[in-house]
Amino acid sequence: MKAKQSASTFVGQMVRLIAIVNLWLLVGFGAAHAADDAAPIRIVALGDSLTAGYMLKPDGAFPVQLAAALKAKGYSVDVSNAGVSGDTTAAGLERFDWAIPEGTEAVIVELGANDALRGIDPDETRGNLDTILAKLRGRNIVVLIAGMEAPKNWGKEYETRFAAIFSDLAEKHGALLYPFFLDGVALDAKLNLPDGMHPTEEGIGVIVARILPKVEELITRVRERRSALSKS
Repeated sequence: MKAKQSASTFVGQMVRLIAIVNLWLLVGFGAAHAADDAAPIRIVALGDSLTAGYMLKPDGAFPVQLAAALKAKGYSVDVSNAGVSGDTTAAGLERFDWAIPEGTEAVIVELGANDALRGIDPDETRGNLDTILAKLRGRNIVVLIAGMEAPKNWGKEYETRFAAIFSDLAEKHGALLYPFFLDGVALDAKLNLPDGMHPTEEGIGVIVARILPKVEELITRVRERRSALSKS
């Protein structure tokens, strides 16, 4: 009788031990996923001087102001400045591999202004951006592409062909689209440096305020992707 009770007690203790271990594992698993969800979303702004912050203090550049605006709204983000003044879409493509580090979850592509200023064939611009977006999609990085407008001096045909690039590629690659990066800032002397092309710090602030809803959509897509990965 005592032997049976001892065996029963032993079995009961083992059942309780297994239950405790499973509970610990479950809590640990949940905590790990909570930590993943809470990890800052890593965004890279890939662009030219408009992203880099030409002639501005470091904290006045687009990526810095964007990060501050997002954090003020409660988002946990890291926004890296991968803007290089003077870059064309070809130059952006050339430095793609080191400009977009491992662990990047989202990219804001702001390229094309220098192509238009130089009168580069829109087909070449389209091809470069198409390749950039394809490489990002291949790495499962969500994308927001910011459009640009061509100067009037190249003629209506050039202007039309150039303008179509951004919406076409956004649709092709399933990217979010912000039609015109300089919306609300272009041609406003109060919001641009004396060269008339580069925004002041206040001008960048206007850009950030206007593009912010699209960036929030970008973050939502990252969170959805994280959630899907956690369930797979």
